[in-house]
Amino acid sequence: MPLLTRITGPRDLDRLSLEELTQLAEEIRTFLVDAVSKTGGHLGPNLGVVELTLALHRVFDSPKDKVLWDTGHQSYVHKLLTGRQDFSRLKMKGGLSGYPSQAESEHDVIENSHASTVLGWADGIAKANQVLRRDDHVVAVIGDGALTGGMAWEALNNIAAAKDRPLVIVVNDNERSYAPTIGGLANHLATLRTTDGYERFLARTKEVLERTPVVGRPLYDTLHGAKKGLKDFIAPQGMFEDLGLKYVGPIDGHDLEALESALTRAKRFGGPVIVHCLTEKGRGYQPALQDEADRFHAVGKIHPDTGLPIATSGADWTSVFGDEMLKLGKEREDVVAITAAMLQPVGLEKFAKAFPDRVYDVGIAEQHGAVSAAGLAHGGVHPVFAVYATFLNRAFDQVLMDVALHKCGVTFVLDRAGVTGTDGASHNGMWDMSILQVVPGLRLAAPRDADQVRAQLREAVAVDDAPTVVRFSKGAVGPAVPAVGRVGGMDVLRAPGTDTPDVLLVSVGALAPMCLEVAGLLDKQGISTTVVDPRWVKPVDEAMAPLAERHRVVVTVEDNSRVGGVGSAVAQALRDAGVDVPLRDFGIPPRFLDHASRAEVLAEIGLTAPDIARQVTGLVAKLDGRYDRAGAEVDQVQAARD
Repeated sequence: MPLLTRITGPRDLDRLSLEELTQLAEEIRTFLVDAVSKTGGHLGPNLGVVELTLALHRVFDSPKDKVLWDTGHQSYVHKLLTGRQDFSRLKMKGGLSGYPSQAESEHDVIENSHASTVLGWADGIAKANQVLRRDDHVVAVIGDGALTGGMAWEALNNIAAAKDRPLVIVVNDNERSYAPTIGGLANHLATLRTTDGYERFLARTKEVLERTPVVGRPLYDTLHGAKKGLKDFIAPQGMFEDLGLKYVGPIDGHDLEALESALTRAKRFGGPVIVHCLTEKGRGYQPALQDEADRFHAVGKIHPDTGLPIATSGADWTSVFGDEMLKLGKEREDVVAITAAMLQPVGLEKFAKAFPDRVYDVGIAEQHGAVSAAGLAHGGVHPVFAVYATFLNRAFDQVLMDVALHKCGVTFVLDRAGVTGTDGASHNGMWDMSILQVVPGLRLAAPRDADQVRAQLREAVAVDDAPTVVRFSKGAVGPAVPAVGRVGGMDVLRAPGTDTPDVLLVSVGALAPMCLEVAGLLDKQGISTTVVDPRWVKPVDEAMAPLAERHRVVVTVEDNSRVGGVGSAVAQALRDAGVDVPLRDFGIPPRFLDHASRAEVLAEIGLTAPDIARQVTGLVAKLDGRYDRAGAEVDQVQAARD
């Protein structure tokens, strides 16, 4: 009987021998490769933390002790050890989340999968334990990459200020392999540094030497310098101790005995301790180890033996942007690129290879990236900051006060905008068109297809006196959606065929094909519809108000929150122009959305052609006094088409 099937909770690990734990680690890796290859997910990071997770749950008593994960994509092993072994619907509707989830288990705390936040959480929980006189332990697991985020260092500064507040910080360093000899010596020195006796010895030595005339203080300074130099040679992360944090490591992150020993010492120290673990991303799976790009950080469905994708899709939005950025880079020497530790995911890899001196990876530091972009623009170049839409939320103040206030020509390219689906609430890019509406002078484009990504990116980088934003969806980009005309700066995607049209349908971004489907359903009901793509949704095109005035109803459809989004901006523009036309806005409701496929999420929130057509038909019918049958007729038309 496999050992893994006998693990229903962390305490089941207590009775296992070292040999059995080693066997369990191999079973877990086999399980992960088999399960994640069928569903997709974060594979490489989880293969690297198997022994570390086992040691954490052997030494600490979750859920009484809080084990916190940053960003949480390496929590699959934690899920397995806390009773969640059905990975058949990982990241799918009704299945396990790809991140920690309070709804799934009492062992999960932080659901937010944005990086560099765990130390702030840990600091707060440790303070609460102190106030309430609890003896619970707090353990924060943070990847070395997340330490590039400024929030992590803000938290470290606060954590280090409380010498008697217990908190264990585990740095999961998977960027280099461990060196057994150095690691063993550093482990021994760390044992001394985290014992009360050693601390008392240092204090007593200083006291005695400082009372010794003439040579006492110089001798202490010399000894202290030698100790410091040796420590930095053995453990180059001496900066942690400079902050006042005790440091244990580096530890071989795949040596269970060493891990348990280090974590046990850290647990009983009684103050903040850094435990530095060296792990191998993708460990035990050769295809991942051979992947130089990111060690299979995140994969789709793959063949478990080869690691090759089972199916390939067409061009995606990200690659279209990446190819056009490369062309722009060749044409304009002043175009530079910025990424926040996501060079490949946001499509800048080709640009970086062609122009290595014109790309800047700021780490997981979106705030700094935005401010640095302002400086670059002021210096005479045009920065393009490519970032996931959900992560731009973190840099709003910098976009507002550093870029926009100073009229800097910076282009923000927002990948994964709108509903992203399987990564859950924290990854949906559903707030950008709302929060950016309040930024004076900012211009925001929402391309509907690949051709428009190319065109609007070029239009954006041509602006040198204001921030510009280009946002697009996740996944495969569909066929081109041609325009049949233009009104002002807006593309007409469908003309009404009558001089007295009923509905002006404002289609935003990638939802254009669905909006055309809505127009087709309305046409079956005898409702004439004009479909326009504003292209630039901020500011609202001056031609919008006179065009709306020629229609009976205005409908906006956007892949963004309804609160403060494009629909709200259009409504305000119509009010300002004195155009009194009923407006119905369709978008994402103001709530956090559970993980599911994009199509399932859109259906759940009513962003489908039949749902929209039904409501618009009802609205028009209400104006005509024939409301009762409208919805049923739309359902019949859609059923016939299906």
